[in-house]
Amino acid sequence: MSLLLLAALPALGGAGLVLAGPRADRVASALSASVALAALVAVLGLGQQSEQTVPFLRGLPWRLAVDGLSLALAVTVCVVTICVLLSVPAQVQARRGRLCGYLLLFLSAVLLTLTARDLLALLVGWELMGAASYALIAHDLRDRRAVGSATTALLTTRALDVGLYAAAGTALAGAGSLALDELPEMTGWPLQLAALGVLAAALGKAAQLPVSFWLSRAMDGPSPVSALLHSAAMVAMGGYLLVRTAPLLAASGWADDAAAWIGVITAVALGVVALVQTDLKQLLAASTASQLGFVVLAAGVGGTAAGGAHLVAHAAVKSLLFLAAGLWLHALGTKQLDGLRGAAVRAPVVGVLAVVGLLSLGGLPPLALWGSKDAVLAAALERSPALYVAGLLATVLSAAYAGRALAVVLSSPGSRRRVRLPWTAWGPLVPLAAGAALLSLLALGVTGARFEQLLGADLPPVEPVGLAVSGALAVTVLALMWVRGEAVAAALPPAARDWWHLEAGAHAVAVRPVLALSRVLASFDDRVLDRAVMAAAPSARRLAARLARTDDRVLDGAVEGSASAAVRVAAASGRFDLGGIDAGVTAVAGAARRLGAQARRPQTGQLHHYYGQAAALLAAATVLLLIGR
Repeated sequence: MSLLLLAALPALGGAGLVLAGPRADRVASALSASVALAALVAVLGLGQQSEQTVPFLRGLPWRLAVDGLSLALAVTVCVVTICVLLSVPAQVQARRGRLCGYLLLFLSAVLLTLTARDLLALLVGWELMGAASYALIAHDLRDRRAVGSATTALLTTRALDVGLYAAAGTALAGAGSLALDELPEMTGWPLQLAALGVLAAALGKAAQLPVSFWLSRAMDGPSPVSALLHSAAMVAMGGYLLVRTAPLLAASGWADDAAAWIGVITAVALGVVALVQTDLKQLLAASTASQLGFVVLAAGVGGTAAGGAHLVAHAAVKSLLFLAAGLWLHALGTKQLDGLRGAAVRAPVVGVLAVVGLLSLGGLPPLALWGSKDAVLAAALERSPALYVAGLLATVLSAAYAGRALAVVLSSPGSRRRVRLPWTAWGPLVPLAAGAALLSLLALGVTGARFEQLLGADLPPVEPVGLAVSGALAVTVLALMWVRGEAVAAALPPAARDWWHLEAGAHAVAVRPVLALSRVLASFDDRVLDRAVMAAAPSARRLAARLARTDDRVLDGAVEGSASAAVRVAAASGRFDLGGIDAGVTAVAGAARRLGAQARRPQTGQLHHYYGQAAALLAAATVLLLIGR
C-alpha cells in the first residue's frame, strides 16, 4: 500500500463530510470514527515501511517512509482521533458533520507530516495542518472572538513557518536535496540557516516562548478540537519535527543548545502560567506548552527516544483532560475553576477518569508522565546539570498546577445534585485514561527496551534515585497544593495570569511596527504619489485634448478622405464595367449569335451544297498553304 494513500484515506472521508454539510450531522461521528479506525488498521498493517517516492514536481518527488518514531506517533494520533470523534455528539450540537470532516482532514495532514522524509512533503502536510486548524478553531463562524482567535493562531504560526521555506530553499541551493536525513551534511551558512528555519517553525507550532500566547487564544475552539490539536497533533508536531531533525540541530553547533534552553524555560514559565489560571481550559493550554517544553528539551539534548515517549504519554493525558473539561462545560455550564468545585463528585465517572489524568500530569508514580519526564531529565543531566535542575523545577510546577486542579474538582461541591452522563459521553475517555495510567512503561523496564528497539534509539538510563526523587517531589507538591493551592497561586506574579503579556509584547514588537510602517507608506502614497499624479493630471488632460483634436482633424479627415476617394473609384469602376466590359461582352455575344444564324443557312441537306462548301474550304486551305510558304 502506498503511504500517500494512507494520508489520502482520511482526507477523502473528511472532504465527503464537509461537502455533505448538515445532512451528515446525525451519522458524522460514527462515520468519521470508522474512517479513522480504518486509518489506524492501515497504519498497523503497514508497520515500518522503507522509503517510497511519490511523483510531485519534475525532479522533486516526495519521499515518504515510516520508522519507529513516526509509527508510534501515527498510532497515537489515530487512537486519539477516534476517541475525539466519538465524543463529538456529547459536546458539540451544531454542524457536527463539518467539524468531523475537518478533524479527518487534520488527521490526514498529520499523517503526511509524520511520514514525510523531505522538506517538500513536510511543507505540504504542514500547510494543510495550519489551514485545517483555522477551520477547526473557528468552527462557529458566528462567534467573532473564536474567528479572531483562529486568525491569531494561524498568523502567528504562519509567520514562523517561513523558516521551513527558508530551510527548503537553502537545502536545495546548498545540498541539492530536500531530504531530511541529508540536511546535517551541509556546511557553512546553508547549514546554519536551515537549522534556524527548522527551529523557528517547530518552536512556533509547539507554542514555545515567546509565541506561546496563540495557544491561549486557540482555547476558544470546541473542546474536542483542543483535545486533538493541542494534545496529540498540532503542537505535538512541532516537538516531533525537532526530535526528527535533532542531528541537524546538533550539527549546527548552537541550535541544539538553543532548543534545550528554550524548551526548559518554556516548561518553567508556562508552568507558572498554568498554576495561576482560573479557567480550566486555559490551565490545560498553558500546561500543554509547558509539557511540550520537555519534548523540545529532549530534542536539544539528543534524547530522541525520551522525547518520543513523552509525546505519546502527553497525548493520552492531555486529550483525556480536554475531553473531560468539555463534558464538565456541557453538563455544568462553566469552565471556570470556581464553578467546577466538586465537579468530579457531581459527575463521578468522568471525575475518576479526569483524576487519573491529573495525577499523571502531576507526575505521580507510576503513571504515564512520571516515567517519560524522568527519561527526559536523565537525558538533560547527561548534557548539563543546569538543564536538569531547571527541568526538575518544571516537574515541581507540573505537580503544582495539577494538584491545584485536583483540589478544585475533588472539593465539596456547592450543589449535591449529581450529573448523569450516558456511557456514550464518557466511554471515549476510557482508553485515554488507560494510556494515562500505563504509558510510563514506554520509558521503563521491558516495555521501555521494546520501545527503544522500535525507535532505533536508546533511552537514557533512568536511575532509581532519580525516579524516587521526582516521585517524592510530585507527592509532596500534590499534597501541598491540596491544602494551600489557592494561597500559592495568589502569591505568584499577576502577569502570569495574562500569559506574561506575551500577546501584548508581540503586538508591540511585530504588529505595531508593521502597522506603523503601513501608515507611513499610506501617507507617502497620499502626500507624494497621489500629489504627483494629481499634478500631472492637468498636463495629461491637455495632452489628451490635443491628441483628440489631432485625431479629429488629421486622422479622422484622412480616413474620411480615403473613404470618399474609394467611393469615387468604385463608382468609376462600376461605370467602366457597365459601359466597357459589359458592352463588349454583349457585342461579342450578338455577333456570335448572328454568325451562328448565318452558319445554319448553308445546312440545306442537298448534296451539291456540301460539295460546294468542301471545294471552297479546300481552295481556302490551298491559298493559306501557298501564303504560308
